[in-house]
Amino acid sequence: MKSSDDWLIRLIAIFKLFKAGLLIAFGVGAFRLIHRDLGDVLEHWIRALRFDPGRHFLDMALAKASHVSPEQIKKVGVGSFIYAALFLIEGTGLWLRKRWAERLTVIITSSLAPVEIYEICRHPSWAKVMVLALNAAIVVYLIYHMRSRRHECGSFPITPEVS
Repeated sequence: MKSSDDWLIRLIAIFKLFKAGLLIAFGVGAFRLIHRDLGDVLEHWIRALRFDPGRHFLDMALAKASHVSPEQIKKVGVGSFIYAALFLIEGTGLWLRKRWAERLTVIITSSLAPVEIYEICRHPSWAKVMVLALNAAIVVYLIYHMRSRRHECGSFPITPEVS
């Protein structure tokens, strides 16, 4: 493996491990909120950060947060841990330069693209567009990397040609 390829694969691994860490922190935070009124917690942070509590957006957020059930919070926490586990597997495998991790990363990352596109259409933001673009670049690079390595090694295609 060329050193530039190694560097890019390691960078992708770090990105995946970073996302796993964020999701673990988010999941832990969600589970810490299960038996608390989310509206009260949000109101506390609004006051602590000295936001204007009379703003329409904050009122809407407080109203929605007050109606979140412990079961919904638990689902968010479990979902965060499941995604974190996937990112940990991807990141660790990529860091160790395992070929299966490259394939797994392409499959998982590209399978989440429709959800990301739906979220961009529903609530557009530059951050969501940037995450989609970064994930698309990762998929394109990994496919290019896998194909170029296959041609360098002279290996045969996975499926045999039928005459």
